[in-house]
Amino acid sequence: MKSEYVKHKIANLISINKIVTIHYYEFGRDFSFGGEVHDFWEMVYVDRGRVHITADNRCITLEQGEVAFHKPNEFHTISTDSDIAADVFVISFVCSSSAMSFFKRRVAKVPKKLRENISSIITESAATFNLMPITGVELELKDDAPVGGQQLIRIHLEEFLIMLLRAESKDDTKLFPTKESMENHLVSRVKTILEKNIYRRITVDEICRELNYSRAYLAKIFKNSTGETILAHLLSLKIKAAKRLIREDSLNFTQISDKLAFDNPHYFSRVFKRITNFTPSQYKNSVL
Repeated sequence: MKSEYVKHKIANLISINKIVTIHYYEFGRDFSFGGEVHDFWEMVYVDRGRVHITADNRCITLEQGEVAFHKPNEFHTISTDSDIAADVFVISFVCSSSAMSFFKRRVAKVPKKLRENISSIITESAATFNLMPITGVELELKDDAPVGGQQLIRIHLEEFLIMLLRAESKDDTKLFPTKESMENHLVSRVKTILEKNIYRRITVDEICRELNYSRAYLAKIFKNSTGETILAHLLSLKIKAAKRLIREDSLNFTQISDKLAFDNPHYFSRVFKRITNFTPSQYKNSVL
């Protein structure tokens, strides 16, 4: 007997039609962008530091971990303080879904778990497109872009918007599983320890003792999860902090090297060049 199956049509709450721009800005102190207006949505997320934005007639301060949305045809500006640099992720997109009305005038603290979605968007975007300077207006696809990269960017963004809508609607009791896998939890704890210790010397053995796991086990799960070693991740965090300190322009390179607990300025310079493809001086000249 032939079964009569019903093909259920999937309801789409939020559908992104087009991605317009993707930026990860490393703003220095006293940066100011005079403003613009366009007929598509824009999302602004502060990864580090603090920025000030205007949205029509509103003035808003966004702290680290906060996100704001500019609706289509809304005039907006962005600037930084005189004493702190900022790292800001901005993505603009076309979306006509009615659910997007929820994000009009929306400013929110992004739940820690949802920041992984933003990281996924940034990672996939960097692999897929030649990300633009601040004056760029058209995304340029890389010759070696990974298969499905553009679609994954859209999927990650749609998921982020839906999950943020849930969280902001206080319907977050079933937002995430009640139990994380042990390995993901441990990797997250290792990252937290590294982030708290970028201004001192810390060894993998210290982390192992704190978490009470063997060096081989932690090294294996961290490499499998992130694609890099624990020490490589720590150096990346230190160089990211170094770039921020250079943009703030209050310490010289030797002081920055000491502050970040490098063995000496020459080693700091070599690591900086290896990770960024710039010497500290070249990077400073490019941003200041």
